[in-house]
Amino acid sequence: MRRAVFQFVSLVIAVASLSFISARIWGGKPEGISTENALVFNETMTVAEFGRANNLQPRFLKEVFALESQADRLKPVTAFKMDVEQLLKKTEQVLAIQAEQGSKNWVKILVKFLSWAAFLALIFVLMRRGRITAGNRKRLLLASAGVFGVILGSDPSPMGTVKDAIVLLGAKGVIFPPRLIAFLVFVAMVVLANKFICSWGCQLGTLQDAIFRLNRDSRDRKGLLRQYKVPFIVSNTVRALFFVALTAAAFIWSTDIVEQIDPFKIFKPQVLGMAGVAFVGLILGLSLFIYRPWCHFFCPFGLIGWLAEKVSIYKVQVDYDKCVSCEACVKACPSTVMGAILKRDRVIPDCFSCGTCMEVCPEGAIGFKSGRRALPPPGKFGHDVAGKTGT
Repeated sequence: MRRAVFQFVSLVIAVASLSFISARIWGGKPEGISTENALVFNETMTVAEFGRANNLQPRFLKEVFALESQADRLKPVTAFKMDVEQLLKKTEQVLAIQAEQGSKNWVKILVKFLSWAAFLALIFVLMRRGRITAGNRKRLLLASAGVFGVILGSDPSPMGTVKDAIVLLGAKGVIFPPRLIAFLVFVAMVVLANKFICSWGCQLGTLQDAIFRLNRDSRDRKGLLRQYKVPFIVSNTVRALFFVALTAAAFIWSTDIVEQIDPFKIFKPQVLGMAGVAFVGLILGLSLFIYRPWCHFFCPFGLIGWLAEKVSIYKVQVDYDKCVSCEACVKACPSTVMGAILKRDRVIPDCFSCGTCMEVCPEGAIGFKSGRRALPPPGKFGHDVAGKTGT
Protein backbone atom coordinates (compact mmCIF):
# COMPACT_ATOMS: atom_id res chain seq x y z
CA MET A 1 0.00 0.00 0.00
CA ARG A 2 2.84 2.37 0.85
CA ARG A 3 4.41 1.51 -2.49
CA ALA A 4 1.17 2.35 -4.32
CA VAL A 5 0.95 5.75 -2.64
CA PHE A 6 4.62 6.46 -3.32
CA GLN A 7 4.22 5.48 -6.97
CA PHE A 8 1.14 7.67 -7.27
CA VAL A 9 2.86 10.77 -5.89
CA SER A 10 5.97 10.11 -7.99
CA LEU A 11 3.91 9.63 -11.15
CA VAL A 12 1.90 12.83 -10.72
CA ILE A 13 5.03 14.89 -10.00
CA ALA A 14 6.80 13.35 -13.00
CA VAL A 15 3.85 13.98 -15.34
CA ALA A 16 3.46 17.60 -14.22
CA SER A 17 7.20 18.35 -14.33
CA LEU A 18 7.87 16.73 -17.70
CA SER A 19 4.71 18.26 -19.18
CA PHE A 20 5.87 21.70 -18.05
CA ILE A 21 9.16 21.19 -19.90
CA SER A 22 7.46 19.71 -22.96
CA ALA A 23 4.97 22.59 -23.22
CA ARG A 24 7.83 25.10 -23.04
CA ILE A 25 9.67 23.27 -25.82
CA TRP A 26 6.64 23.22 -28.11
CA GLY A 27 5.98 26.88 -27.33
CA GLY A 28 3.34 28.56 -29.46
CA LYS A 29 0.22 30.46 -28.59
CA PRO A 30 -2.28 29.51 -25.89
CA GLU A 31 -4.59 26.73 -27.00
CA GLY A 32 -8.17 27.93 -26.77
CA ILE A 33 -10.49 30.84 -27.40
CA SER A 34 -8.69 34.15 -27.17
CA THR A 35 -9.77 37.03 -24.94
CA GLU A 36 -12.27 39.34 -26.61
CA ASN A 37 -11.22 42.80 -27.78
CA ALA A 38 -13.65 45.57 -28.70
CA LEU A 39 -14.02 45.93 -32.46
CA VAL A 40 -12.84 49.15 -34.07
CA PHE A 41 -15.34 50.63 -36.52
CA ASN A 42 -16.36 53.87 -38.10
CA GLU A 43 -18.30 54.54 -41.26
CA THR A 44 -15.47 56.38 -43.04
CA MET A 45 -13.17 53.34 -42.98
CA THR A 46 -12.26 51.41 -46.08
CA VAL A 47 -12.40 47.64 -45.96
CA ALA A 48 -8.60 47.48 -45.78
CA GLU A 49 -8.51 49.95 -42.87
CA PHE A 50 -11.19 47.98 -41.05
CA GLY A 51 -9.17 44.81 -41.50
CA ARG A 52 -5.95 46.38 -40.18
CA ALA A 53 -7.70 47.99 -37.21
CA ASN A 54 -9.17 44.66 -36.14
CA ASN A 55 -6.20 42.43 -37.02
CA LEU A 56 -8.17 40.50 -39.64
CA GLN A 57 -6.00 38.38 -41.87
CA PRO A 58 -6.63 38.92 -45.62
CA ARG A 59 -8.44 35.63 -46.19
CA PHE A 60 -10.71 36.22 -43.21
CA LEU A 61 -11.34 39.82 -44.28
CA LYS A 62 -12.38 38.46 -47.67
CA GLU A 63 -14.83 36.14 -45.91
CA VAL A 64 -16.44 38.96 -43.89
CA PHE A 65 -17.14 41.16 -46.91
CA ALA A 66 -17.33 38.47 -49.62
CA LEU A 67 -14.65 40.37 -51.54
CA GLU A 68 -14.33 39.59 -55.22
CA SER A 69 -11.20 41.58 -56.12
CA GLN A 70 -8.34 43.56 -54.65
CA ALA A 71 -10.14 46.76 -55.63
CA ASP A 72 -12.95 45.89 -53.21
CA ARG A 73 -10.54 46.43 -50.32
CA LEU A 74 -10.45 50.15 -51.12
CA LYS A 75 -14.21 50.54 -50.91
CA PRO A 76 -15.81 51.98 -47.77
CA VAL A 77 -17.27 49.45 -45.35
CA THR A 78 -20.69 51.01 -45.93
CA ALA A 79 -20.62 50.01 -49.61
CA PHE A 80 -21.58 46.43 -48.76
CA LYS A 81 -25.08 45.17 -48.08
CA MET A 82 -24.70 44.82 -44.31
CA ASP A 83 -25.88 47.02 -41.49
CA VAL A 84 -23.44 47.79 -38.68
CA GLU A 85 -24.84 45.13 -36.37
CA GLN A 86 -24.54 42.41 -39.02
CA LEU A 87 -21.00 43.51 -39.89
CA LEU A 88 -19.80 43.46 -36.31
CA LYS A 89 -21.43 40.11 -35.55
CA LYS A 90 -19.94 38.49 -38.64
CA THR A 91 -16.54 40.00 -37.85
CA GLU A 92 -16.65 38.62 -34.31
CA GLN A 93 -17.44 35.15 -35.67
CA VAL A 94 -14.67 35.27 -38.24
CA LEU A 95 -12.20 36.57 -35.64
CA ALA A 96 -13.13 33.63 -33.40
CA ILE A 97 -12.31 31.19 -36.21
CA GLN A 98 -9.09 33.11 -36.97
CA ALA A 99 -8.08 32.92 -33.30
CA GLU A 100 -8.77 29.19 -33.18
CA GLN A 101 -6.79 28.66 -36.39
CA GLY A 102 -3.85 30.64 -35.08
CA SER A 103 -3.80 28.93 -31.68
CA LYS A 104 -3.11 25.48 -33.09
CA ASN A 105 0.23 23.83 -33.68
CA TRP A 106 -0.72 21.95 -36.82
CA VAL A 107 2.52 19.99 -37.04
CA LYS A 108 2.03 18.65 -33.52
CA ILE A 109 -1.62 17.83 -34.24
CA LEU A 110 -0.69 15.88 -37.38
CA VAL A 111 2.00 13.96 -35.49
CA LYS A 112 -0.48 13.21 -32.73
CA PHE A 113 -3.15 11.80 -35.04
CA LEU A 114 -0.63 9.65 -36.89
CA SER A 115 0.71 8.39 -33.55
CA TRP A 116 -2.82 7.63 -32.39
CA ALA A 117 -3.46 5.60 -35.53
CA ALA A 118 -0.30 3.52 -35.06
CA PHE A 119 -0.71 2.98 -31.32
CA LEU A 120 -4.40 2.09 -31.46
CA ALA A 121 -3.73 -0.34 -34.31
CA LEU A 122 -1.20 -2.08 -32.05
CA ILE A 123 -3.68 -2.21 -29.18
CA PHE A 124 -6.37 -3.58 -31.52
CA VAL A 125 -4.09 -6.46 -32.55
CA LEU A 126 -3.21 -7.20 -28.91
CA MET A 127 -6.86 -7.16 -27.88
CA ARG A 128 -7.91 -9.43 -30.72
CA ARG A 129 -5.21 -11.91 -29.72
CA GLY A 130 -5.96 -11.63 -26.00
CA ARG A 131 -2.47 -10.32 -25.31
CA ILE A 132 -3.34 -7.44 -22.97
CA THR A 133 -2.20 -8.70 -19.56
CA ALA A 134 -1.44 -7.44 -16.08
CA GLY A 135 2.19 -7.52 -17.13
CA ASN A 136 1.87 -5.09 -20.03
CA ARG A 137 -1.40 -3.21 -19.39
CA LYS A 138 0.08 -0.69 -17.01
CA ARG A 139 3.08 -0.10 -19.26
CA LEU A 140 0.84 0.48 -22.29
CA LEU A 141 -1.35 2.90 -20.34
CA LEU A 142 1.68 4.85 -19.11
CA ALA A 143 3.12 4.89 -22.63
CA SER A 144 -0.12 6.35 -23.96
CA ALA A 145 -0.32 9.04 -21.27
CA GLY A 146 3.36 9.82 -21.83
CA VAL A 147 3.22 10.12 -25.61
CA PHE A 148 -0.21 11.70 -26.11
CA GLY A 149 -0.12 13.84 -22.98
CA VAL A 150 3.37 14.60 -21.68
CA ILE A 151 5.10 14.75 -25.08
CA LEU A 152 2.28 15.87 -27.42
CA GLY A 153 0.33 17.97 -24.95
CA SER A 154 -3.17 18.59 -23.67
CA ASP A 155 -4.62 19.55 -27.05
CA PRO A 156 -6.21 18.00 -29.01
CA SER A 157 -8.18 15.57 -26.90
CA PRO A 158 -11.48 13.75 -27.31
CA MET A 159 -13.03 15.85 -24.55
CA GLY A 160 -11.91 19.10 -26.19
CA THR A 161 -13.67 18.31 -29.45
CA VAL A 162 -17.00 18.40 -27.62
CA LYS A 163 -16.40 20.91 -24.83
CA ASP A 164 -14.64 23.54 -26.95
CA ALA A 165 -17.15 23.11 -29.78
CA ILE A 166 -20.07 23.76 -27.40
CA VAL A 167 -18.37 26.79 -25.87
CA LEU A 168 -17.43 28.33 -29.23
CA LEU A 169 -20.90 27.72 -30.66
CA GLY A 170 -22.56 29.16 -27.56
CA ALA A 171 -20.28 32.18 -27.26
CA LYS A 172 -19.79 33.05 -30.94
CA GLY A 173 -22.36 31.06 -32.87
CA VAL A 174 -19.75 29.33 -35.04
CA ILE A 175 -18.23 25.88 -35.50
CA PHE A 176 -14.49 25.40 -36.06
CA PRO A 177 -14.36 22.92 -39.00
CA PRO A 178 -11.09 21.12 -38.03
CA ARG A 179 -12.54 20.42 -34.58
CA LEU A 180 -15.67 18.94 -36.14
CA ILE A 181 -13.49 16.69 -38.31
CA ALA A 182 -11.49 15.58 -35.25
CA PHE A 183 -14.73 14.84 -33.39
CA LEU A 184 -16.01 12.68 -36.25
CA VAL A 185 -12.69 10.82 -36.39
CA PHE A 186 -12.88 10.12 -32.64
CA VAL A 187 -16.48 8.91 -32.90
CA ALA A 188 -15.46 6.66 -35.79
CA MET A 189 -12.78 5.14 -33.54
CA VAL A 190 -15.41 4.47 -30.88
CA VAL A 191 -17.65 2.79 -33.43
CA LEU A 192 -14.88 0.71 -34.99
CA ALA A 193 -13.49 -0.65 -31.72
CA ASN A 194 -15.42 -0.15 -28.51
CA LYS A 195 -14.39 3.22 -27.06
CA PHE A 196 -10.78 2.76 -28.19
CA ILE A 197 -9.87 6.45 -28.33
CA CYS A 198 -11.06 6.88 -24.73
CA SER A 199 -9.67 3.54 -23.61
CA TRP A 200 -6.17 3.71 -25.00
CA GLY A 201 -5.68 7.08 -26.72
CA CYS A 202 -7.03 9.75 -24.38
CA GLN A 203 -4.12 11.16 -22.41
CA LEU A 204 -6.15 11.89 -19.28
CA GLY A 205 -8.14 8.65 -19.48
CA THR A 206 -5.04 6.50 -19.69
CA LEU A 207 -3.36 8.45 -16.88
CA GLN A 208 -6.37 7.84 -14.60
CA ASP A 209 -6.41 4.19 -15.62
CA ALA A 210 -2.69 3.76 -14.90
CA ILE A 211 -3.14 5.37 -11.46
CA PHE A 212 -6.04 3.01 -10.73
CA ARG A 213 -3.78 0.05 -11.60
CA LEU A 214 -1.12 1.27 -9.15
CA ASN A 215 -3.57 0.40 -6.39
CA ARG A 216 -4.06 -3.21 -7.58
CA ASP A 217 -2.44 -6.51 -6.76
CA SER A 218 0.20 -8.05 -9.03
CA ARG A 219 -2.47 -9.92 -11.00
CA ASP A 220 -4.52 -6.70 -11.48
CA ARG A 221 -7.65 -8.29 -10.00
CA LYS A 222 -8.40 -6.31 -6.83
CA GLY A 223 -7.35 -3.17 -4.98
CA LEU A 224 -4.64 -3.01 -2.35
CA LEU A 225 -6.57 -0.16 -0.77
CA ARG A 226 -10.30 -0.64 -1.19
CA GLN A 227 -11.63 0.36 -4.61
CA TYR A 228 -15.26 1.27 -5.30
CA LYS A 229 -17.59 0.53 -8.21
CA VAL A 230 -20.03 3.41 -8.43
CA PRO A 231 -23.47 2.38 -9.79
CA PHE A 232 -23.79 3.46 -13.41
CA ILE A 233 -27.12 5.16 -12.82
CA VAL A 234 -25.36 7.49 -10.39
CA SER A 235 -22.28 8.28 -12.49
CA ASN A 236 -24.17 8.66 -15.75
CA THR A 237 -26.81 10.91 -14.18
CA VAL A 238 -24.08 13.19 -12.85
CA ARG A 239 -22.37 13.16 -16.26
CA ALA A 240 -25.58 14.01 -18.11
CA LEU A 241 -26.38 16.86 -15.69
CA PHE A 242 -22.84 18.19 -16.08
CA PHE A 243 -23.25 18.12 -19.87
CA VAL A 244 -26.48 20.12 -19.54
CA ALA A 245 -24.76 22.62 -17.22
CA LEU A 246 -21.82 23.00 -19.63
CA THR A 247 -24.16 23.63 -22.55
CA ALA A 248 -26.42 26.03 -20.63
CA ALA A 249 -23.47 28.09 -19.37
CA ALA A 250 -22.05 28.31 -22.91
CA PHE A 251 -25.29 29.41 -24.57
CA ILE A 252 -26.74 31.59 -21.81
CA TRP A 253 -23.62 33.24 -20.36
CA SER A 254 -20.96 32.47 -23.02
CA THR A 255 -18.97 30.83 -20.23
CA ASP A 256 -16.76 27.75 -20.20
CA ILE A 257 -17.33 26.14 -16.79
CA VAL A 258 -14.54 23.61 -17.39
CA GLU A 259 -11.77 26.04 -18.37
CA GLN A 260 -10.53 26.85 -14.86
CA ILE A 261 -10.58 23.24 -13.67
CA ASP A 262 -9.78 21.40 -16.89
CA PRO A 263 -7.93 18.24 -15.76
CA PHE A 264 -6.27 17.87 -19.18
CA LYS A 265 -4.11 20.82 -18.11
CA ILE A 266 -2.07 18.45 -15.98
CA PHE A 267 -0.23 18.19 -19.31
CA LYS A 268 0.18 21.97 -19.44
CA PRO A 269 0.49 22.80 -15.74
CA GLN A 270 1.79 26.34 -16.18
CA VAL A 271 -1.74 27.50 -17.09
CA LEU A 272 -3.40 25.92 -14.03
CA GLY A 273 -4.66 28.23 -11.30
CA MET A 274 -5.24 27.24 -7.69
CA ALA A 275 -8.75 25.93 -8.41
CA GLY A 276 -7.38 23.88 -11.29
CA VAL A 277 -4.57 22.40 -9.21
CA ALA A 278 -7.05 21.43 -6.47
CA PHE A 279 -9.50 19.84 -8.92
CA VAL A 280 -6.83 17.99 -10.88
CA GLY A 281 -5.38 16.69 -7.62
CA LEU A 282 -8.84 15.54 -6.54
CA ILE A 283 -9.54 13.70 -9.83
CA LEU A 284 -6.15 11.98 -9.86
CA GLY A 285 -6.39 11.10 -6.17
CA LEU A 286 -9.85 9.60 -6.66
CA SER A 287 -8.44 7.56 -9.54
CA LEU A 288 -6.70 5.33 -6.99
CA PHE A 289 -10.10 4.26 -5.66
CA ILE A 290 -12.63 4.83 -8.49
CA TYR A 291 -12.07 3.77 -12.07
CA ARG A 292 -11.66 6.81 -14.35
CA PRO A 293 -13.70 9.32 -12.29
CA TRP A 294 -13.45 12.15 -14.85
CA CYS A 295 -14.58 9.86 -17.67
CA HIS A 296 -17.53 8.45 -15.75
CA PHE A 297 -18.75 11.58 -13.96
CA PHE A 298 -17.88 14.56 -16.12
CA CYS A 299 -16.44 14.00 -19.59
CA PRO A 300 -18.79 15.29 -22.34
CA PHE A 301 -17.13 13.10 -24.96
CA GLY A 302 -17.46 10.18 -22.57
CA LEU A 303 -21.23 10.66 -22.59
CA ILE A 304 -21.38 10.81 -26.39
CA GLY A 305 -18.92 7.93 -26.67
CA TRP A 306 -21.12 5.79 -24.40
CA LEU A 307 -23.99 6.29 -26.85
CA ALA A 308 -21.76 5.63 -29.88
CA GLU A 309 -20.34 2.42 -28.43
CA LYS A 310 -23.82 0.90 -28.64
CA VAL A 311 -23.11 0.37 -32.34
CA SER A 312 -19.42 -0.54 -32.01
CA ILE A 313 -18.28 -3.15 -34.50
CA TYR A 314 -15.66 -4.78 -32.26
CA LYS A 315 -16.48 -5.19 -28.59
CA VAL A 316 -16.07 -7.49 -25.59
CA GLN A 317 -18.27 -10.55 -26.07
CA VAL A 318 -19.03 -13.70 -24.11
CA ASP A 319 -19.17 -17.23 -25.50
CA TYR A 320 -21.81 -18.77 -23.25
CA ASP A 321 -20.99 -22.28 -24.46
CA LYS A 322 -17.61 -21.93 -22.74
CA CYS A 323 -18.71 -19.74 -19.81
CA VAL A 324 -18.98 -21.64 -16.49
CA SER A 325 -20.72 -18.80 -14.62
CA CYS A 326 -17.84 -18.30 -12.18
CA GLU A 327 -18.08 -14.49 -12.57
CA ALA A 328 -14.32 -14.04 -12.21
CA CYS A 329 -14.60 -11.42 -14.94
CA VAL A 330 -17.20 -9.45 -12.98
CA LYS A 331 -15.05 -9.42 -9.84
CA ALA A 332 -11.89 -8.35 -11.67
CA CYS A 333 -13.56 -5.72 -13.89
CA PRO A 334 -12.62 -2.25 -12.61
CA SER A 335 -16.20 -1.00 -13.09
CA THR A 336 -19.72 -2.44 -13.19
CA VAL A 337 -19.71 -2.97 -16.96
CA MET A 338 -18.71 -6.63 -17.10
CA GLY A 339 -21.58 -7.66 -14.88
CA ALA A 340 -23.98 -6.01 -17.33
CA ILE A 341 -22.27 -7.51 -20.40
CA LEU A 342 -22.21 -10.99 -18.86
CA LYS A 343 -25.74 -11.14 -17.46
CA ARG A 344 -27.53 -8.66 -19.73
CA ASP A 345 -29.91 -7.70 -16.93
CA ARG A 346 -29.43 -3.92 -17.08
CA VAL A 347 -28.14 -1.09 -19.25
CA ILE A 348 -24.53 -1.67 -20.27
CA PRO A 349 -22.24 1.09 -18.89
CA ASP A 350 -19.09 2.42 -20.57
CA CYS A 351 -16.70 -0.38 -21.52
CA PHE A 352 -13.12 0.84 -21.81
CA SER A 353 -11.86 -2.35 -23.49
CA CYS A 354 -9.10 -2.78 -20.92
CA GLY A 355 -8.93 -6.56 -21.45
CA THR A 356 -9.05 -7.46 -17.75
CA CYS A 357 -12.10 -9.69 -18.21
CA MET A 358 -10.44 -11.59 -21.05
CA GLU A 359 -7.28 -12.17 -19.04
CA VAL A 360 -8.97 -13.56 -15.90
CA CYS A 361 -11.52 -15.85 -17.58
CA PRO A 362 -10.39 -19.40 -16.78
CA GLU A 363 -12.17 -20.88 -19.81
CA GLY A 364 -11.23 -18.34 -22.48
CA ALA A 365 -14.93 -17.53 -22.90
CA ILE A 366 -14.44 -13.79 -23.40
CA GLY A 367 -13.06 -12.23 -26.57
CA PHE A 368 -12.86 -8.98 -28.47
CA LYS A 369 -14.97 -9.73 -31.52
CA SER A 370 -17.22 -8.20 -34.14
CA GLY A 371 -20.97 -8.74 -34.36
CA ARG A 372 -23.88 -8.57 -31.96
CA ARG A 373 -23.50 -9.72 -28.40
CA ALA A 374 -25.30 -12.98 -27.64
CA LEU A 375 -27.76 -13.31 -24.79
CA PRO A 376 -27.08 -15.74 -21.93
CA PRO A 377 -29.20 -18.89 -21.96
CA PRO A 378 -32.28 -18.62 -19.70
CA GLY A 379 -31.42 -19.42 -16.11
CA LYS A 380 -27.64 -19.41 -16.60
CA PHE A 381 -27.19 -16.75 -13.92
CA GLY A 382 -30.41 -17.31 -12.05
CA HIS A 383 -32.50 -14.93 -14.18
CA ASP A 384 -34.24 -14.98 -17.54
CA VAL A 385 -33.44 -12.34 -20.17
CA ALA A 386 -35.88 -13.70 -22.72
CA GLY A 387 -37.23 -11.03 -24.99
CA LYS A 388 -34.09 -8.86 -24.94
CA THR A 389 -32.01 -8.32 -28.05
CA GLY A 390 -28.27 -8.69 -28.45
CA THR A 391 -26.14 -5.54 -28.83
